[in-house]
Amino acid sequence: MILEFIAAALKAAIPAGTPLLFGTLGEIYAERSGVLNLGVEGMMIMGAVTGFGVTLATGNVWLGIALAAMAGGLLALIHAFLSITLRANQVVSGLALTMFGLGMSGMLGKRYIGTPLPYRLRVAPIPLLKDIPFLGPILFQHDPLVYLSVLLVPLLWFVLFKTRAGISVRSVGEAPATADALGVNVFLVRYLCVFLGGVLAGLGGAYLSVVYVPAWIEGMTAGAGWIVIALTIFAMWSPGRALIGAYLFGAVKVLQYRLQPLGVSPNLLNMLPFIFTIIVLLAGTGEVMRKRIGAPSALSIPYAREEK
Repeated sequence: MILEFIAAALKAAIPAGTPLLFGTLGEIYAERSGVLNLGVEGMMIMGAVTGFGVTLATGNVWLGIALAAMAGGLLALIHAFLSITLRANQVVSGLALTMFGLGMSGMLGKRYIGTPLPYRLRVAPIPLLKDIPFLGPILFQHDPLVYLSVLLVPLLWFVLFKTRAGISVRSVGEAPATADALGVNVFLVRYLCVFLGGVLAGLGGAYLSVVYVPAWIEGMTAGAGWIVIALTIFAMWSPGRALIGAYLFGAVKVLQYRLQPLGVSPNLLNMLPFIFTIIVLLAGTGEVMRKRIGAPSALSIPYAREEK
């Protein structure tokens, strides 16, 4: 009985953490390049409403997911233009992006409230692996987006730490003037990383409305974007640790529902992810702590070539 409970909870934690994993992987790249994007919540919610609306209108789940990713990427480019080209305050720009995304999604999504999504992304069990005792059903009986998010972890880790492109990303986030002097296009690298962050955040939002629920609920991200920001710090800007952190948060979310019948206060359970988020954000924003956990040195600092 206990093993069945654990297995069911672990299996449910993976899809619950998948939107967070997508968002965190993208934010890691944005921040590694030196750009802090607090607009993750806005990009995710726009991805959610776009994915749901396009899928409902066309009947094509993959088209909805693709356009949701592009919606997140386009919003990210707004932040990139403001913070990289115009050198606006990155915190203010990101917060404005979140408010814009929440407001716009609420307006666009009014027509979808209460409308079920008849098109689904089917579960795709992996042959042979799904039959492994205990682990098979937990790890290898999910939808394709779960597998994609997991495959992105080693891929993005390899690019970031084992390729020349990754060296450029990290150097731009650590010492943009030095990288510029060595011939790295600081502005292009930052634009690409912020755009990638938006694309992955849009994917995370689409997963919520097209796969995980599937339905449109106004404000359905419910703070997921802020959890992504905390997870980026928790992961110490490494894709591998992001996988662990995302699934931990997914497990907490699942436990909110599974522990309620045992008499645990649902209000307390609902607070746990955000308490952890606040603790991580407070710990990670101190200058000494940021250096200790390996935050990019030029994070949130605009770069101007004439000032190098």
